Amino acid sequence: MSQDPGALFARAAALATAYRREIADAKQRPDHNYSAAVVDWDATTPEHGLPAEAVLEELVTRATPGLHASTGPRFFGWVIGASHPAGVAADWMTSTWGQNVGNHQAAPAASAAELVAGRWLVDILGLPAESSVGFVTGATMANLVGLAAGRSEVLRRVGWDVEADGLFGAPPIRVVVGEDVHVSALSALQFLGLGHARVTRIATDAEGRMIPEALQAALAGTTGPLIVMLQAGQINTGASDPFPEIVPIARAHGAWIHVDGAFGLWAQASPAYAHLAAGVELCDSWATDGHKWLQTPYDCGFAIVRDPEAHRRAMAFGASYLPAVAAGERDPTHYVPELSRRARGFTTWAMLRHYGRSGLAAMVAHCCAMARQIATTVATEPGISVVNEVVLNQAILCFGGNLPLEESNRLTLATIARLQADGTAFAGASQWRGQWLMRVSVSGHGTTEADARLTADAITTSWRAVRGQNAG
Repeated sequence: MSQDPGALFARAAALATAYRREIADAKQRPDHNYSAAVVDWDATTPEHGLPAEAVLEELVTRATPGLHASTGPRFFGWVIGASHPAGVAADWMTSTWGQNVGNHQAAPAASAAELVAGRWLVDILGLPAESSVGFVTGATMANLVGLAAGRSEVLRRVGWDVEADGLFGAPPIRVVVGEDVHVSALSALQFLGLGHARVTRIATDAEGRMIPEALQAALAGTTGPLIVMLQAGQINTGASDPFPEIVPIARAHGAWIHVDGAFGLWAQASPAYAHLAAGVELCDSWATDGHKWLQTPYDCGFAIVRDPEAHRRAMAFGASYLPAVAAGERDPTHYVPELSRRARGFTTWAMLRHYGRSGLAAMVAHCCAMARQIATTVATEPGISVVNEVVLNQAILCFGGNLPLEESNRLTLATIARLQADGTAFAGASQWRGQWLMRVSVSGHGTTEADARLTADAITTSWRAVRGQNAG
């Protein structure tokens, strides 16, 4: 880099600004798939360097054709927030400052930002005020941290120190999940040595909610360490488990109750939707993402634990070269697995400060309303069915009416391919109860009513084209 970075930074800002200004009118998909992107990037190992300005131009040239329009207003392929400009600007400053939140003395401002942003987050989500917060990469790591705290606590209760002695010879922990548990939660169990295949799966209803009576029957006679993992926001339907009925059942058996709330926990931020996750605050730990509904840039997630001591016991480590922590001080490394990590507290603070309680509530409610608008509009077209109750931001669609499953699957996948090729809007495929569906996930701050209408029209047009090709 040249001695004065001003010109380089100004050029990066100009390129970023142009990209964001054009994204609404661009195709909501990449021009190049992975194979083409490999060709775009393929090159021999550089023997000599290039000036930073030239590297920036080459980076943008190579990357642009293979970029998904995940910040676009009609991108609904996955539950991905649209990286709000306020968060992006804070993220640029985070990179500029180059702080490593390894401990509170090495990064005083970053550590303080985490402390305050974590307190705001817990308040807005309606969780217990005493809860501790770890700033992690996303819901997978947040699930791991919450479950690690649970593993530590349920084993401590039977006299086992898992941090010191590991799982060799430890009393077995029974882990109970809903039938429609998300794969990221299972991967967290895998990483923790609890196994993704050893879980007890509990029956769920048509929307993916755990059935309390099924849990009660499964836990009858259960003794010993127990973790019950629940959901706020099923990935296909958006439904949440019935916490008021389930939590007392789990509590009666001494369970640690963890919630995978990657996006559904944010229903708590909106008075209009908080009833969907009523009782979630009664649990012990929660995992959620900032890069979904809080609209922070990637990567940003939160592991929230009611019992800070269990949280610290599971995560904390020390070394002689790390500074001591004074009484009452929060050391950020006591709540996450990493020692070296990005200062995610800055972008979290920026987005919470930008939206405030009322703005965040309005944005969540607006996304949900747009999901309903899309679903309600396309459902008027013969051959398109909305499979779920659109209670949050998720709508799942099938195509073909009452045709046999195999034929409906074929038509649904063909309609998805047609929609993606068109590029007006982007939605992806998801399998639910053995059926292939189009999943529309509305989680970006920029989606307007006009975008919802354009999306519904694009879905309907794609279906009509597929139906016409298959007529007769």
